[in-house]
Amino acid sequence: MLFDTHTHLDNEAFDEDREAMIAHAVEQGVTRMVNVGFNRETIPTTMALAEKYDFIYAAVGWHPVDAITMKPEDIDWIAELTKHDKVVAIGEIGLDYHWDTSPKDVQQRVFRQQIGLARELNMPIVIHNREAHEDVIRILREEKASEVGGIMHSFSGSWETAKMCLDMGFYLSFGGPITFKNAKQPKEVLVKIPDDRLLVETDSPYLTPHPFRGKRNESAHVRLVAEAAAQLKGMEFEEFCRITTENGLTCFDIR
Repeated sequence: MLFDTHTHLDNEAFDEDREAMIAHAVEQGVTRMVNVGFNRETIPTTMALAEKYDFIYAAVGWHPVDAITMKPEDIDWIAELTKHDKVVAIGEIGLDYHWDTSPKDVQQRVFRQQIGLARELNMPIVIHNREAHEDVIRILREEKASEVGGIMHSFSGSWETAKMCLDMGFYLSFGGPITFKNAKQPKEVLVKIPDDRLLVETDSPYLTPHPFRGKRNESAHVRLVAEAAAQLKGMEFEEFCRITTENGLTCFDIR
């Protein structure tokens, strides 16, 4: 029983074999997936997947890389979509200071707007944070994101940053990088995370775990992430899967 809490099954990388890839994930024990729609193109395809498969859920939001393209009516669109019973979170939202596609002030404005919407709707948020730890934490605090909580997706920060996220009620999700030999910090942080705040993900088709690094990632590989994480935590694999699946169901309020 595995829960891939963050994936992009609608990505063009799966256009030739999407149904087979999803079936393979199910064969590997993946019982739930949250597909993330993050801009004008991927939100409709995310909704289509959630409507087609009963075990696929949707998160909808505006990615910081695409922040400059968001129009006022897009916030209304996201708000309307959250009425759908398969939409379980607003995301992925946040800050990305690695790619220079949207100015920082625009990213921060769009981030704040979506946290405000999540608070208004009482929905969890999925946070994208790349090279922006300080500003992400500051904005989450200023916008009272602790009122809704959510997930720090593909967490890559320090234990100090992790503690601040935990204090705000967030879950921390880990993916392929914890299987990399040189990924010292994520492994050290994962070991310290309380069991009831831990999640796993693939972010497929990105961040492929060892031994498939360099190839296309897919949801079935969440099993490799879970195996590595369970070993780091000193837990039985089945128990780790049970706990992290329960965490995902609780976080997203899936019954």
